[in-house]
Amino acid sequence: MSGLLPGDPAAVIGGEATPRALCVLAPNPSPMTLDGTNTWLLSEPGSDLAAVIDPGPLHEGHLRRVIELAEERGKRIALTLLTHGHADHSEGAARFAELTGTEVRALDPAHRLGSEGLVGGQRLDVGGLDLRVVATPGHTSDSLTFHLPDDGAVLTGDTVLGRGTTMVAHPDGRLGDYLDSLRHLHTMASQHGVRTVLPGHGPVLADALGAVDYYLAHRAARLAQVETAVEAGCRTVAEVVARVYADVDRTLWPAAELSVRAQLDYLREHGLIPEQD
Repeated sequence: MSGLLPGDPAAVIGGEATPRALCVLAPNPSPMTLDGTNTWLLSEPGSDLAAVIDPGPLHEGHLRRVIELAEERGKRIALTLLTHGHADHSEGAARFAELTGTEVRALDPAHRLGSEGLVGGQRLDVGGLDLRVVATPGHTSDSLTFHLPDDGAVLTGDTVLGRGTTMVAHPDGRLGDYLDSLRHLHTMASQHGVRTVLPGHGPVLADALGAVDYYLAHRAARLAQVETAVEAGCRTVAEVVARVYADVDRTLWPAAELSVRAQLDYLREHGLIPEQD
């Protein structure tokens, strides 16, 4: 039963998620991308304009399908946005911009097409759609979350996934930043009406607060495990991964190594383990 899982995930992935958000699942499943990348088509009800978040991989069929779904609903895509620059979210953005005649806005200038970027605190209006930009660094330094206040929803990219947990992509991603971002999302869920997580991968989560609580608890537990592993004599990243992530599919160990490097940096910065020789 989905309600027993962290965040109360939906039973299926794709389709109408909220009155203003439609998920189009990209055909790029993998251990890292789960079922594939969630491309989000957003529009205010009654408006003829739409925005797209994370066009996903460079897959012509997927990009054209997103456009077709917008056109079927009487919408013209007016803006393309990125949660962050990882290829499974951004690789298709330039081609998508070519097909739609839109700019691509992102925090990182390297992933922008056009003169405008994105910054935390910015408020966008797309045909009456109220979309707010929230800086949530940690998974990557350029990670953004988009807040749909009228739906009580946040589009989190890879900061919060619909299943499992995400990695901190060291050295660009930093654990301290990530924990701060999770705390900010916790405040949004506990005090500012955010109920739903629309993730970059995996199913929609109907319990945003429960999902963020789970992520914070998971990070605290992993951090304690890494500290214990170092105290037990683990001296290399590979040794820490083998001890702490022994129950995790080995195909995910390369990602776990990045997270462990970020956790070791965090523990050293806070004086909890010795500096490297």
